[in-house]
Amino acid sequence: MTGLLIVTAVEVEAEAVRAGLDGRLTVSAVGVGPAAAAAGTARLLALAEAAGRPYQGVVCLGIGGGFAGRINIGDIAIATHAIAADLGAESPDGFLPIDDLGFGSARFEADPDLVAGLRAALPGAAVGTVLTVSTVTGTAASTETLATRFPDAVAEGMEGYGVACAAAGLPFAEVRTISNVIGPRDRSSWRFPAALAALTKAGKALGLA
Repeated sequence: MTGLLIVTAVEVEAEAVRAGLDGRLTVSAVGVGPAAAAAGTARLLALAEAAGRPYQGVVCLGIGGGFAGRINIGDIAIATHAIAADLGAESPDGFLPIDDLGFGSARFEADPDLVAGLRAALPGAAVGTVLTVSTVTGTAASTETLATRFPDAVAEGMEGYGVACAAAGLPFAEVRTISNVIGPRDRSSWRFPAALAALTKAGKALGLA
């Protein structure tokens, strides 16, 4: 895969991806959360275009949480869609996504060609929706709510939807490596080394695909 901009939230993720890529693609940390990720990605895309070296697509990589029974710690998730799970409004009848309010869409489809390439390069990866949240899910109740609302969701992160917004029509994809099971917050159960090692594996696959 050539001509891609690879973005992560933080530098430790970027370093893990670079370890697999060996300099074959540009990797930049753009910030935590959808707003910072959107702004940072948009800036990099604009600078590249102004310099006459525009990128041909954007891939968001990073660690994330996985839904129990759908993916395991240390596994890799490839997004078919990036959905801003908490973008909308509360109501007496439950959460109303922004799509139902008529103010746009909380859903971006990942580029089918990028997804196909990633699936070929990472044959053991889980494939499904990856949720973007501004607040990491940390209770049984909120986990059950999300799992019910999004039966095809395999993981959650904090940047995918923002990166997709910044891509503004360029091919977009998202890959998450799983550090923890989504549910009641328990930092002692999180496995960052396993997730970072999986990021290096994903980076190597991107560089060779």
